[in-house]
Amino acid sequence: MRWVEVNDRMQRGYRYVLSAPAGCDFHEGFRPELTPAEMLALGVFCGKYMTDCRDEFPAEWFENARLSARRDCRLNFFGVDASQKLSVWREKGWIHPDDPRGWFQWYCRYFLGRRMQGEDERQIGRWKAMKRHMAQLRRNCEPEDWQCRPRQRQALLQWAYDSRSF
Repeated sequence: MRWVEVNDRMQRGYRYVLSAPAGCDFHEGFRPELTPAEMLALGVFCGKYMTDCRDEFPAEWFENARLSARRDCRLNFFGVDASQKLSVWREKGWIHPDDPRGWFQWYCRYFLGRRMQGEDERQIGRWKAMKRHMAQLRRNCEPEDWQCRPRQRQALLQWAYDSRSF
């Protein structure tokens, strides 16, 4: 077990323990198609996500990351904005106090080995609910037509689903 201490713009003095090996021992049924590093390299969240909290995560995650000091949706793989404002996430009750940046922050910490009973199951349930969007793409788009429903494709990418794969 290893402790991680977080001191960034959104959390000060927050600590969590890594109790599982990085990238291993995921809950049954939770099989993301992309790692956090792959997502950052492809371009997610208009390049602005996690620019102030790099110290918490492995440096190699950021080697090819498409990040910017200012929000720039052209950095997203599909070149479109597919995000809602953090205020909307808060209103809908999607934000857990331990992960004030939302699902992707939870996923990054989960990938590293943090486990939180109850919260892990909630977030995995939210991840599973996104799968319906993949079915919609398959039903409405030709394989490898990345111009078909780009916002939906970008949203899936931000949930570790790889819509480029069909």
